[in-house]
Amino acid sequence: MTAVPADGSRGRQTVRLRTPEAPDGAPATGESWNRSAGRNRRAATAMAAPVEPGRRATAGGGTPGVPGPAQPEGGESRARQRTPDTTLPTSRATGRQGGRGGPAGGHPVDEDSTGGQPLKKIGPQNRGRAGQAETDRLRYIGAATRRIARGLDLDEIVLGLCRSAVPAFADAILVYLRDPLPVGDERPSGPLVLRLRRTDRVPDEDAPEPVEGLLMPVVPSTEGAYGSAAEVVNVPTDGPLAEVLRGVRPVFSENAQSTAALHELVGGCREAEFGGTLDLPAGRRAILAPLRGRRRVIGATVLLRRPERAPFDPDDLLIAAQLATHTALGVDKAVLYDREASIADSLQREMLPDSLPEPTGVRLASRYLPAAESARVGGDWYDAIPLPGSRVALVVGDVMGHSMTSAAIMGQLRTTVQTLAGLDLSPQEVLYHLDEQAQRLGQDRMATCIYAVYDPIAHRVTIANAGHPPPVLLHASGLAEVLRVPPGAPIGVGGVPFEAVELPAPAGATLLLYTDGLVESRARDVWGGIEMLRERLHTASAVVCPPPLEPLCDEVLEIVGPGDRDDDIALLAARFDGIAPRDVAYWFLEPRAQTAGRARRLVRQALSRWNLEPLAEATELLVSEVVTNAVRYAERPITLRLLRTDVLRCEVGDDAPTLPRMRHAQPQDEGGRGLYLVNRMAQRWGATRLSAGKVVWFEMGIPGGVDR
Repeated sequence: MTAVPADGSRGRQTVRLRTPEAPDGAPATGESWNRSAGRNRRAATAMAAPVEPGRRATAGGGTPGVPGPAQPEGGESRARQRTPDTTLPTSRATGRQGGRGGPAGGHPVDEDSTGGQPLKKIGPQNRGRAGQAETDRLRYIGAATRRIARGLDLDEIVLGLCRSAVPAFADAILVYLRDPLPVGDERPSGPLVLRLRRTDRVPDEDAPEPVEGLLMPVVPSTEGAYGSAAEVVNVPTDGPLAEVLRGVRPVFSENAQSTAALHELVGGCREAEFGGTLDLPAGRRAILAPLRGRRRVIGATVLLRRPERAPFDPDDLLIAAQLATHTALGVDKAVLYDREASIADSLQREMLPDSLPEPTGVRLASRYLPAAESARVGGDWYDAIPLPGSRVALVVGDVMGHSMTSAAIMGQLRTTVQTLAGLDLSPQEVLYHLDEQAQRLGQDRMATCIYAVYDPIAHRVTIANAGHPPPVLLHASGLAEVLRVPPGAPIGVGGVPFEAVELPAPAGATLLLYTDGLVESRARDVWGGIEMLRERLHTASAVVCPPPLEPLCDEVLEIVGPGDRDDDIALLAARFDGIAPRDVAYWFLEPRAQTAGRARRLVRQALSRWNLEPLAEATELLVSEVVTNAVRYAERPITLRLLRTDVLRCEVGDDAPTLPRMRHAQPQDEGGRGLYLVNRMAQRWGATRLSAGKVVWFEMGIPGGVDR
């Protein structure tokens, strides 16, 4: 049998089946298989399974390790000794040792699936060893089901079935799965459609080399009959195939209904296409086994044997049922696994920021890579949150575990961090309250997190760590430094204080925050990966210093090979540009009635110094409105700060916690129009609550051509 897997270029899979007349009465057509019985001499010798000393391997039997039908008297030839510990029979039908496929006319299971233990056929002369034969059968089923169960996706599971069945149990196999496959308890909609997922067979020794990408080569020949394994089979509800599938149990092709079902599944062709009827093994040389999952039939598999091999026996139906059951359960598991992983991946990506902000004095770049296909999605995240005073919070975290639950917890923790950052808490306080929130989510909600606040005016960065890998600072000189930050306990442990450190952040330096997936793998530990990261940063700086931010992120990710990603990777890079002192004006103002006038004068002087006179009138008006509102409620001195970058930013801070809100003033109202003017005249504006008070800010666009 020759089967070519689907590759999208052919509408059906070619299956060549040649069944000559067999002495035991099996169906036969064509003479070519009489000649094919002499093929594969080397393969038969190499694949013959050794047996224990003193035990005889029989020829012409059925499945290795599976009791087959009784053999006629004299059906077994005398065994001749090959080695001191191995005996192989000489087949009378073929005139060579072991028949076509080794002992029992079959093929031994590879040592990987049987633990190196040979599986032997029990003939009629060895009825006293039926118990051993049953043990061998169970050993084969156990090895095959373990191999099937190792698969995590559809391809691995179906491949496990094919490799377990061929050549140990059958000479050829075709596996069909429902298209589309239902997920979990979903009720499939539409008609039943089966698609050929994979085929396998015992190859002929003289077949041409297989074409790359195809499971089996197409063997051009004019001998014998040719069948066509339909790539897609539409199953009528009242047809014989549907009836067999509803029966759930495997069947031989030995009655009209099962034969018609086999032709409907594997045939799918008109007689005119081949000039005659379709020749497929019949009787007990073909098994059609439905694949039934937890709720419904999800596919079918066809197992075929050549005529020179003993036919299946009734016990083989039990083996086929076991293989089909474990395969169907594995397919159900794989479909659910894929659905959950897809949902978790989508959930995680939706929770990550679509784009990073563009805060003053710092440039940002990020990367996120999911784990390799063999692993589930994790809970890695990153974020950049603008803070009052032109500061920015940089966050990277990693929820322990790989599941949709991890992704959901990640979303909750990220939202919590954003809320805490909006309160302008210190980094250690943010981690403390985040730890409390994680404990409320559950005792096993563990995560690592690093939280840094960069101040572009002071050129300082404050960092607190909760069990996360340490950050790396790439200096403008090209030196890569692993920052000494207290590691802290992971989020969710509880009862452990967090410590923050303040470090210099010189202009031109780049801070890298990352998750452990970047530096840890099966090939190296965390500290070995951190050293590789440091060396890679130093190498990248040797060409251009400082290197461009986006290419630098790509360069960093190259330390992880495509097959090494056991975990997600989140990377956040921040290039510190800072704000020069000459671009900052800062004042403390007492909350008095005359303060608004003084604020206007100070703003006018600063704008004149910066050559921004065109903005003076509008900026003075808006500063006067915001300062007047602050004077009304403040008890301590208010702050006024101007920042000149690509925009002109004005910040007014006071100790009153109530945030201002815009309202429509009535004609008779004396106030209430200040924020309305700010909203109409400023490019952007906002208000942020601090731990002690608030900051109201607005930005004005700088006209082009102004010299800084």
